[in-house]
Amino acid sequence: MRVAIASDHGGFSLKEQVIGLLRNLGHEVEDQGCYSLDSVDYPDYAGKVCGSILDGSCERGILICGSGIGMSMAANRFSGIRAALCHELFTARLSREHNDANVLCLGARVIGPGLAEEMVSVWMATGFAGGRHQKRLAMFSC
Repeated sequence: MRVAIASDHGGFSLKEQVIGLLRNLGHEVEDQGCYSLDSVDYPDYAGKVCGSILDGSCERGILICGSGIGMSMAANRFSGIRAALCHELFTARLSREHNDANVLCLGARVIGPGLAEEMVSVWMATGFAGGRHQKRLAMFSC
C-alpha cells in the first residue's frame, strides 16, 4: 500500500521511526516532510498528506505532531478525509474497522515510540468492516 506521511517539528523523530516500520511492513512510503527539527506550521503538512489521498496517489496517510490534535483538526477540514487521532490500540483498530479512517494522527509527546509502532501496525492491517458502518459513514462523508 502507498502511504503518505508527514509531521511537524514536534513529530519529526517519531515520523522517521514510523517510516522505517512502514517500509519493513512492505509499504511504499511518500515522505512529505518536515525534514528536520526546525519549527514549521503543521497545517501545511496536513494539507500535503490529505492532497495525496484525495488525488489518489496514496491510499492512506499518517500525520504526527506533538499532541496529534492540531494535525487531526487540520486534516478533517478536507472533504473526503477521515482523520482519527488515536492514543491506544483499541481506537486505532476501530478507526479503520468502523470508521474507515484514511488518516491516522499521532501525538509524539503523548505516546511512546513502541506504542506508536504497534498502533501503526494494527491500523495498517485493519480493513473497513462495511455493513452497518457504511450507512453511518455515508451520513457524514462526501
